[in-house]
Amino acid sequence: MHNIIIVTALYVVVNIIAFLAYGRDKRRAENGAWRTPEGILIIAAFLGPFGAYAGMRKFRHKTQKLKFKLVPFFLVLHCGAIIWFGYLLFTA
Repeated sequence: MHNIIIVTALYVVVNIIAFLAYGRDKRRAENGAWRTPEGILIIAAFLGPFGAYAGMRKFRHKTQKLKFKLVPFFLVLHCGAIIWFGYLLFTA
């Protein structure tokens, strides 16, 4: 049970980092500063899709670019994985 709490906490932190990465990139875009590479934002979205999706919506950032249409797919993928792991955990 202790491991589940640690993994959940780490997952929450990764999603917060993804959210902040999208916000930071948007702010830098508005100020004409050095930007976060899109590949890094995609990796952040793959690892923390809840935060990335929330950041895209909150900051209205990267919502029209084709490759960022993957973010909702990552979100659905993670939801499926969470449901599957939950099923395995509670039926074992």
